Amino acid sequence: MNALRPVRFGAPGRGGRLLVGVVFLCLALAVPAVWIGVARGSGRQSAQAWARTHARVPISAVTARRPHLTPHSRGVRAVERLARLGVPIYCAGHHGRAIALTFDDGPGVYTHLVLRLLRRYHAHATFFLVGRLLAGWAHLPARERALGALGDHTWTHAYLPALAPSAIAAQLTQTRRGIAALAHVIVRLFRPPYGARDGAVDREAKRLGMLEVLWNVDSLDWAGADASQIARNVLRHLSPGAIVLMHENRGQTIKALTYTVLPALRRLHFRLESLPELLAADPPSAAQLRRGLGGCANNTPRVAGRGA
Repeated sequence: MNALRPVRFGAPGRGGRLLVGVVFLCLALAVPAVWIGVARGSGRQSAQAWARTHARVPISAVTARRPHLTPHSRGVRAVERLARLGVPIYCAGHHGRAIALTFDDGPGVYTHLVLRLLRRYHAHATFFLVGRLLAGWAHLPARERALGALGDHTWTHAYLPALAPSAIAAQLTQTRRGIAALAHVIVRLFRPPYGARDGAVDREAKRLGMLEVLWNVDSLDWAGADASQIARNVLRHLSPGAIVLMHENRGQTIKALTYTVLPALRRLHFRLESLPELLAADPPSAAQLRRGLGGCANNTPRVAGRGA
């Protein structure tokens, strides 16, 4: 048997070179055409999938699906429904084991500590921000939004009943826009500084589509309570659906949360939810809303000043 000899290719002749050139030209034309067809098909599929998902869906609902832009759609609907009633809320319903911790007067130097604690306990909260502080802490509202919900606490922490309706509206809208610019969220929650409100304040909040949120449990951190007193004030008056007033700019509040309040809430099996989450799962009844603070359970006794 003869050994196999390697086949050697010489340089192609003139006809061979012409054939090779034709083949390469065909390939050069065919490959882009195939690629363009695939791309167009993929584009049609993507557009069709988008249309199926978003057809006849309001823009607000589409926006709510974007990460960290708005609260969960159920929470949004719950807040909007209550806002249309034009009355303040003091607590949620009395079912389940959920409560809402709310923090006023931020953002500020202690905010990162509050956020660290919330992450550690897998908890959510609601932050009512003062507009004039936003510029100094521009990175914080988006981080707060990732762990709950944001609310409007006016631009200058103003005593609203002393202002004209146009000035009340300016305090709210300026802060609302500032928060939206930093956290990319539509702000639907509003808390009047000091809990001070009257008919004009209620009307402006309703006109702007904002839910006015007060509280039924006061930590009294604003009144100078130390960490142990803050913890007692909170834990003594807890019940399902409670809205708790605290402040994120107080060192004693951080201490109370760290060593007493959050560990105790875990032992008591309370869930810490943002206000939209709480109001979606356990909204106040019509009877509760008619009674105001009296529609809540185990309330903190009313004190002069009613919060900061």
